Amino acid sequence: MLEEKLSLNHQIETSQHHLKDGIIDFTSGCLGGIALVYVGQPLDTVKVKMQTFPSLYTNMVDCFKKTYIQDGICRGLYAGTIPALATNVVENSVLFLCYGFCQKIIINMTGANSAEDLTVLANAWAGFLASFFSSVAITPTELIKCKLQAMHEVNNQAVSRGLTPPKYISPLGLTREIARNEGVRGLFRGLVPTLAREMPGYFFFFGGYEGTRDLLRKPDQKKEDIGLLRTMVAGGVGGGVFWITTFPFDVAKSRIQVNNISDNLIKTLSHIVKNEGISALYKGLTPTLVRTIPATATLFATVEYSKRLFNFLF
Repeated sequence: MLEEKLSLNHQIETSQHHLKDGIIDFTSGCLGGIALVYVGQPLDTVKVKMQTFPSLYTNMVDCFKKTYIQDGICRGLYAGTIPALATNVVENSVLFLCYGFCQKIIINMTGANSAEDLTVLANAWAGFLASFFSSVAITPTELIKCKLQAMHEVNNQAVSRGLTPPKYISPLGLTREIARNEGVRGLFRGLVPTLAREMPGYFFFFGGYEGTRDLLRKPDQKKEDIGLLRTMVAGGVGGGVFWITTFPFDVAKSRIQVNNISDNLIKTLSHIVKNEGISALYKGLTPTLVRTIPATATLFATVEYSKRLFNFLF
């Protein structure tokens, strides 16, 4: 009887501990997503413009300068910030929540004592599995963000065809318009390329991050104790590896979402290569990498140190 009671108490304590970890992971991911947007949004806008209208801009600096001159900071470089915040808050909160749970599943499967004992490969697979859920969650807001970022170019294209360009539309107004004209399915345009980008991307993202943290720690040091600067370096490495390995899928996703392309992922990639060459699949990579290093470093620094603060407080 005593053993059963002790076992029940242990199960309750374990469940409470998992719930606490989940809430902390979710909240830390939220804060990390907010920090990432404000650091990286201008160069993300440049990336989307160069991906969807590659012939309009000669390079990153040209796109940045023209965007600033034409539309300024708020409606230009920070266009789509609200859906970007929604995207990154949802993505990173769900991602880090599911990443923590997937780590626990792998711990149970492998018999490891804690997440600290998981191999780099095990953490990479945890990121791969977690990203499925975040991909589904972010597709509608990612669609709205990309459309708002490329709105100026879309309007100019309409004028060149003799059409009346639409007036400025808010994120909520654009969401309603797509839902009204295309239904809920229209809000998930680009889901397959998003999955193709996110799942292998986060395999390398978390693998690169955890692997770099492991390399930067001293033999008798835990990974969470390597300090702010090394944590940010590891985050920058993870972000860089993510984009280098998955960028063509992101180009296809942006084209499909902004231009309402009905072709599937493979057809879109084939069309781009056939008509514009392989280099078009990497259009916008430079601003992406320039943005990723500080943005992802900020993301992981915010996540790791907010988790430590919450664990200390609660």
